[in-house]
Amino acid sequence: MLIQEIETYTVKIPLKKPFKTALRTVIEAESVYVKVTTDNGINGYGEAPPTHVITGDSLHSIDYAINQIYKPLLIGKPIDQFEEIMQMIHQSMIRNTSVKAALDMAVYDCFAQQTGLPLYKLLGGYRDELETDYTVSVNDPSEMADDAQQYIKDGFNLLKIKVGKDEIAKDIERIKAIRKKVGDQPTIRLDANQGWSVKEAIYAIRKMEDLDLNIELVEQPVKYHDLKGLKQVTEHSETLIMADEAVFTSIDARRVLEMGAADLINIKLMKAGGIHEALKINQLAEAFGVPCMVGSMIETKLGISAAAHFAASQPNITRFDFDAPLMLKEDLINGGVTYKRNHIYFSKDTGLGIHSIQQHSSEREEQYHE
Repeated sequence: MLIQEIETYTVKIPLKKPFKTALRTVIEAESVYVKVTTDNGINGYGEAPPTHVITGDSLHSIDYAINQIYKPLLIGKPIDQFEEIMQMIHQSMIRNTSVKAALDMAVYDCFAQQTGLPLYKLLGGYRDELETDYTVSVNDPSEMADDAQQYIKDGFNLLKIKVGKDEIAKDIERIKAIRKKVGDQPTIRLDANQGWSVKEAIYAIRKMEDLDLNIELVEQPVKYHDLKGLKQVTEHSETLIMADEAVFTSIDARRVLEMGAADLINIKLMKAGGIHEALKINQLAEAFGVPCMVGSMIETKLGISAAAHFAASQPNITRFDFDAPLMLKEDLINGGVTYKRNHIYFSKDTGLGIHSIQQHSSEREEQYHE
């Protein structure tokens, strides 16, 4: 089974509500879809969103890398020479992790289809369903409390609250307002997106502990490069601390784990460069006794399907942040994972289970770029 063609297609889908963090505001989901076709007619799909403030990738850089760098290298390669293909993907360019992730998931999709298994079964098959959280964007406390209450009414039990913007006192007011609105039962986890200093993080977390706001974990409270600061926050907090932007590669994960800088690691395919590297990160974390979450950027159901298949396959992955497709006004994917409120289910279809991709209503004139 040889790789016969690689094509790309750009999509843009409006969000139902602006997505706001300490790093950015998103009103429209943009992605490059990639389709890998083999000589026996199998199509494998992948996705690469441009998340400039985290990965540095843009729509144009993604498209160029796939079509001008990787396509000439990969055309004609046998899918069953899997490790050689993965080596080419990861060694032919530095960084460009979203590009690598899109190609990685498309190759995995083809390979799993060839074996006749759903991808999560091929990778380990630990779970058959997942429970996702839902993210509350950073806004004024009253708006965030109203949003949180609505998501609970919609059937979500886990809330991921964005903080790290404005002064610490306002972040604390945000969480107090949300707790007052939703009560004590829903699980609340915070994501500061690198928005706090070390002292601010320790103060804020201790203050919320004193107020008994019952925070499950705090994600990436300080700058991604400040591992000593991250370790300091972890050591001075009873609340669990999760590394996110601090961990792109297995080398990053090893540093965090050896330092004891975090209690948890958030793995994202777009940071890791795909499933191949994500498996290494999870295995390292498991060896250190550190559980992982799998999250995402603002992605469509295509990228999330790949991330969900990876997450479901491994017992050390205990938390799931896959709400991005639910934030979009349109679903272009026929097939893939299925959402029923806060739960995600897998079909018996092979690979990622992607049947076809619809063209976006405002971009009918665009076709796959060959």
